[in-house]
Amino acid sequence: MVWFAVLLAVLGAFCLAIGAQRQGSAVKADTGGLALSAHGLLRLLRNPRWMFGLMLLGAGMAMNAVALVTAPLTVVQPIGAIALVITTVVNAKDQGLTINRATVVAISACVAGSALFVVLAVNVTQENHHVSSTDELTVVLLLALAVGLFGTLALMFKHRMSAFIYILGAGVLFGFVAVLTRIIGKHLLDPNGLGLLNVQWYSVVAIAAAGGLGSWFVQSAYSGGPPDLVIAGLTVVDPIVGIAIGIAILGELRSDVPSVTAIAMGTAATLAIVGVIALSRHHPEVTKRKKDARKASGRS
Repeated sequence: MVWFAVLLAVLGAFCLAIGAQRQGSAVKADTGGLALSAHGLLRLLRNPRWMFGLMLLGAGMAMNAVALVTAPLTVVQPIGAIALVITTVVNAKDQGLTINRATVVAISACVAGSALFVVLAVNVTQENHHVSSTDELTVVLLLALAVGLFGTLALMFKHRMSAFIYILGAGVLFGFVAVLTRIIGKHLLDPNGLGLLNVQWYSVVAIAAAGGLGSWFVQSAYSGGPPDLVIAGLTVVDPIVGIAIGIAILGELRSDVPSVTAIAMGTAATLAIVGVIALSRHHPEVTKRKKDARKASGRS
């Protein structure tokens, strides 16, 4: 079953990579690099390239979810980072760009940092089979704060927000969504036989709000940055946030964790985040846009 999960994770990574590249190119062609509007999103629903990318993303997420159920997290999660490498190569060929050294270093930091964080986390965490209503409500309230914060930023700085902020917000929001999805899954499988009656309405509302805003952020990030950055957020920021919530709120941290391991986890997470920041600044597509903007301002 482990090899089957690995195969699914690899296929899922390919689907995520190609899907993100297809959607990213469709959004750029539609917006011309400008901020995505609600009307523009409706147009994208009629765009075959964007819809094909959406189907690939859905298939990739589904395969990754099955892989996570059938194999240990420490085996499956690092494989998802392959999508970042694939997306970078595919997008560079599609856009006729040369991958610079800074991008290679940034991607290496993302992959190495996230993989190391996941491996360390799996060795120091334990499964919490019963999540209290207080812990669940705490997660929902923190998510409400995150939705309020990023939603306010999107409204106030719609035309000035960088692609990095969009993808950071999406990663944080989808990290919360993953945690609440796991909690709801446990409620549905509770042996008390109540099924849906175990599920709290506010958790469902929170998932819908966070999923909607996170999806908007992903599409907005496509219009202002390369698709590799979107994948970086979904494969680096998302799992780090999800694991951090599990440790800090849901009590999934073992009591005998060595201090050196905790420091190593913090270092690995920092390395991965720094990699995402570097990717948002030094990616060849980003530098090309900056040069084009300087030329345009010089002519004016």
